[in-house]
Amino acid sequence: MERFTGYKFGFGCMRLPVLSQEDQTSFDFETIEAMFDRFLELGGRYFDTAYTYHGYHGEEAVRKALVERHPRESFLLVTKMPLRDFKDEADLQTIFDEQLRNCGVEYFDYYLLHNMGHNVYAKCEKYHAFEFVRRMQREGKIGAVGMSFHDTPELLSEILEKHGDCIDFVQLQVNYLDMDQPNVQSRRCLETARKYHKPVSVMEPCKGGTLIHIPEEANAMIRSFDPNMTPASLALRFAASQEGVFRVLSGMGSVAQVEENCASFADFQPLSEKEYALIEDVKKIILKNTAIACTGCAYCTHNCPKKIAIPQYFALYNSMKQRTGSFSSQAVYYNNAVLAGHGRASDCLKCGLCEKNCPQHLPIREYLTAVAETFDQGNSFPTRK
Repeated sequence: MERFTGYKFGFGCMRLPVLSQEDQTSFDFETIEAMFDRFLELGGRYFDTAYTYHGYHGEEAVRKALVERHPRESFLLVTKMPLRDFKDEADLQTIFDEQLRNCGVEYFDYYLLHNMGHNVYAKCEKYHAFEFVRRMQREGKIGAVGMSFHDTPELLSEILEKHGDCIDFVQLQVNYLDMDQPNVQSRRCLETARKYHKPVSVMEPCKGGTLIHIPEEANAMIRSFDPNMTPASLALRFAASQEGVFRVLSGMGSVAQVEENCASFADFQPLSEKEYALIEDVKKIILKNTAIACTGCAYCTHNCPKKIAIPQYFALYNSMKQRTGSFSSQAVYYNNAVLAGHGRASDCLKCGLCEKNCPQHLPIREYLTAVAETFDQGNSFPTRK
């Protein structure tokens, strides 16, 4: 089995193309299959999915588009135990067996405890989740055991100190905006992983598209530096240039994106000092124009009693603040979401479920108040009856 060497690119399957944004299970299999095929043709092998992706149907989509169409030895399959969903020790086995059926395989090359943090750590200890994944590894059903982590470096250190013998690698959110952000602390988490000699797989290198759809001023700065450089290639190379990183994951929506991103790793070169300086200048522009640092993962919408389309509303709000769209056009998109059955931002009950599920630890309720003030006050568009 391929292990932790070199700078390798992985296909993140959290945002597979769909035919309708209102139905995340309406998979565009024609596009997905073409993307997967091209990724394999270009030398890619690593496909990262999870039990909860696409309304709990992401694993099945990967089975149909990948597993049923390609020899098992031609790809590496990764999925994750949903730490927010399992109920007890027996449920760990139940979910794991379901995942094997969902994916149509007999083993996973890599398997992670998903979205580890303070909110689930005690439950993992109580029901022996760390010991469970190591046992599945001994039984030959898991190749390497990992943990995707969204919390403080102090907690990461505590877990690796106590359960490091059960964890082969750590998956961290690493991008040039979040290295020193207090809600993410990528730099210190990377340092902690290195301290415990754990290789790192990177998620969100482009921060959910934030580092691709950047202000034109930042785009022009990148083009001036190197006409062949793109915002995506700069972000991906930054993540891969960090010490201890063995894999960089990115979700893609077209064959063209697959080709562009794979090209960044075809003959990988770490960032130069001048490129790091460029990133600092680009970062200042982006931060100046970003109101809400949301990655669009949609974990916040899980069990929202009002079915508020939080990531979509935050994206529209950011667009308004960045002046990349008129109020009227953004209001139309906002009200289309309401007409499709989502609650308005002003419908928020302040229950806090969204903030408990947010990997970025954002003050979502506070932000929804700002969104409501922008889009709900004086908005005369029709609402759902």
